[in-house]
Amino acid sequence: MDIALRGIALFGFIYLLTRVIGRRELSSLQPFDLILLIVLGDTIQQGLTQDDYSITGALIAVGTIASLQVLTSWGAFRFPRMRRVLEGHPIVLVEDGKVIEKNLRRERLTIDDLAEQARTNELASIADVQWAIFEPSGTISFIPKQ
Repeated sequence: MDIALRGIALFGFIYLLTRVIGRRELSSLQPFDLILLIVLGDTIQQGLTQDDYSITGALIAVGTIASLQVLTSWGAFRFPRMRRVLEGHPIVLVEDGKVIEKNLRRERLTIDDLAEQARTNELASIADVQWAIFEPSGTISFIPKQ
């Protein structure tokens, strides 16, 4: 039971941590970020199972975290208000070719980051964009002007 309670606490901490880190950082993993995730996973495992190296302990830990993930996914699907809290909502970054600076600052993005993503989507400049929307997944959707 102790492992399940630690699993619940660590799941909540990791979920909160990913929300605080932000979409931008999670959508563009650099090599250091990958190393950090591996170290984080190992650290969590040590705190989760402590000195219990049994198969039963591992099954309880993994089962608890998997169950919590399914539960939060179901809750986000079933309850729209919960979805906004758990997953976030889309944020408009560009409207009719004009950058919304306040939203860029809020998401810790620069105009250069935005322009780079626009070029990646075959848009020559921000002025060619009707809408740019920062999705909850961390990607930016561009709708070009007609």
